[in-house]
Amino acid sequence: MTTEIRCTVALLLAAGIAACARQPAAPAATAASPAAKTAPETAARTITVAPWSLPVDAAQQPDLAVAPDGSVLLSWIEQDGDAQHLRFARWRDGHWTGPQSIANGEGIGNTADMPHVRETPDGALWATWLRRGSGGSARDVVLARSSDDGRTWSTPVAVNTDGTATEHGFAALWPEGRDSIGIAWLDGRATEGHTMQGMDHGERGATMLRGATFDANLARHNERVLDVSTCDCCQTDVVDLDGPTVVYRARRAGNVRDIALLRRSATGWSTPHAVHDDHWSIDACPVNGPAITASGRSTTVAWYTMPASTPLVRVATSADGGANFAPAHELATGTGVLGRLDAAADARGVWLSWLEEQGDGQRLRVARLPTGSATPSSIRDVANVGGRGRGTGWPRMVAAADGAHVVWTDVIGGRPHLRGATLAEK
Repeated sequence: MTTEIRCTVALLLAAGIAACARQPAAPAATAASPAAKTAPETAARTITVAPWSLPVDAAQQPDLAVAPDGSVLLSWIEQDGDAQHLRFARWRDGHWTGPQSIANGEGIGNTADMPHVRETPDGALWATWLRRGSGGSARDVVLARSSDDGRTWSTPVAVNTDGTATEHGFAALWPEGRDSIGIAWLDGRATEGHTMQGMDHGERGATMLRGATFDANLARHNERVLDVSTCDCCQTDVVDLDGPTVVYRARRAGNVRDIALLRRSATGWSTPHAVHDDHWSIDACPVNGPAITASGRSTTVAWYTMPASTPLVRVATSADGGANFAPAHELATGTGVLGRLDAAADARGVWLSWLEEQGDGQRLRVARLPTGSATPSSIRDVANVGGRGRGTGWPRMVAAADGAHVVWTDVIGGRPHLRGATLAEK
């Protein structure tokens, strides 16, 4: 079974899990529905939500990143029949630059595995997206660089070079020095010709996590296996703490798929260790990766899990950059909880976002956590979102100088539309 078929099965299973709830319309922002209970709110702080006008409407699969100068990079995909167009724009001083094109083609991204755009300190832009392989259901990760603020782009290079008819994707990027980029990705080369059920940790056939560095000439360096057995199609995430700290959904004996963390220091990469022992055993990938953010050494990881047949959003904090974590806190629980988390930290605390099913659609929720705490000071709804299942994609969030920004995909009349909001805590 190819990795793409694995992920297709997993996506269908995840959609089935998520769609089991049919709740009434969302209540007031300070209340939680019976099917999706959230942690109690405190009255000391409130979250304000203001519209954030975006440079595009009919688009999907957004991603956000903060550049070294504090500006915000937004990327997205526009669909034209079977063709997809990857574009981006920059938010600076309260204004958007005009949208610019990066790549065109089929299969550049999907609702769970969106492209990314990042900037290194030398001012270069880097973009990753998916490219169909030479045979079967192969998907490769490709990387391109722009040295003129996105006006022109290099010929993309393959991040994975194994040439197998398997799926590769779910990349996470970080700066390496002034002019290079680091990347970690899920790599299915060992899955070719193997099924996904019944494999223990390290057995042939597991999707792995790999990492490498690319310099300004797009030359590859230091490629290595970071973990030999991971979930097939859950997103990865990374934060730079004097070196990358990567979180992902591992896959261990008995198909236990808990969140793991790797750190790289001057002595090299650490051994993977669990953020929290959920002991969630599931035969297919839930398509629901973790989110990580940090302020100084204070690190927060949030994730979706379902160890006792009830969906949960959990949060854990670390005071030492991810070496050790305090006990996890349950932020949301209930059949309506979808997960699809993101996280962003500023000097005062951490923002978390996630989705929940409700009535005939979904709602986007956010929480505010004080620095170093897994207990929220406030929680509220940001938006009612049209659409069900995976069509609404994965909301993305960043914390910038002018506040936290969140973007998501609304589905109106069967067509995707990007929406945005700016958040503040009062």
